[in-house]
Amino acid sequence: MTFLAQLWMPILLSAVGVFFASSLIYMVLKWHDSDYRKLADEDAVRAAIRAGSPTPGQYIVPYCTHGADMKTPEMQQKWAEGPVGFITLRPNGLPQMGGTLAMWFLFTLAIGVIVAYLASTSLPAGASFGQVCRFVGIVSFLAYAGGAVPDGIWWGKPWGSVAKDLLDGLIYGVVTGVAFAWLWPR
Repeated sequence: MTFLAQLWMPILLSAVGVFFASSLIYMVLKWHDSDYRKLADEDAVRAAIRAGSPTPGQYIVPYCTHGADMKTPEMQQKWAEGPVGFITLRPNGLPQMGGTLAMWFLFTLAIGVIVAYLASTSLPAGASFGQVCRFVGIVSFLAYAGGAVPDGIWWGKPWGSVAKDLLDGLIYGVVTGVAFAWLWPR
């Protein structure tokens, strides 16, 4: 069994590689820009939300606490009239990119550690490049992309956006798999 401590270099390299790949995807290629649309009357919608003084959090429209309530004529009318949606509100002010990017990097490190643990208990020292790349790549893909399909199923995320998230996860899985395979203990 490969010891987890021997895998600190591929953990770090994969985290840096995924961070760099995601930066290219979001800031250079910008293929996720089309995932978001502007509301026709954004200012009126913003004013209506602001008038309710909501705190940051997740909201659903129309709001219904129990399944039985969904059958009432009032709720049926709300569902029929629409809109139906999920809203995530963040604190007011410009997004703090430094903190967000730091949390993203810590997340990539955490995935690297978990993947390293799984690989170290499943692959021997001296495993081939292909064995390591395949195992680590698949586990990493699942870690990075596993939530994309449920977002489409349960939260109504457009399937085109889900497909891009899956492609992102595939790229991150390949980057992680190659980093581990290249630096796997011999």
